[in-house]
Amino acid sequence: MSTDEFLHTEKQSEEIITPIPSLSESVDRAVKNYFQAMDGQDISDLYELVISEIEAPLLAAVLRRTSHNQSRASTMLGLNRGTLRKKLRKYGLA
Repeated sequence: MSTDEFLHTEKQSEEIITPIPSLSESVDRAVKNYFQAMDGQDISDLYELVISEIEAPLLAAVLRRTSHNQSRASTMLGLNRGTLRKKLRKYGLA
């Protein structure tokens, strides 16, 4: 392997090893960005906004992962099936 090939391979491996932010870091960053975008405007119902913004894509991702098997999805999420079904209807995922 030539020096150029080695350096190219080394650079590729450095690019691949990028730390993935934790979920809490991602939420923190998103909320900070939201506050900045709101630019001092009054904010209300922030909790419900954040939960709905996170919950819907979480449910959709788990359903895809479980091939839309609601029993497996409810187990993965730690919810009973009735609660899962209610949440799926709420977000139009049922």
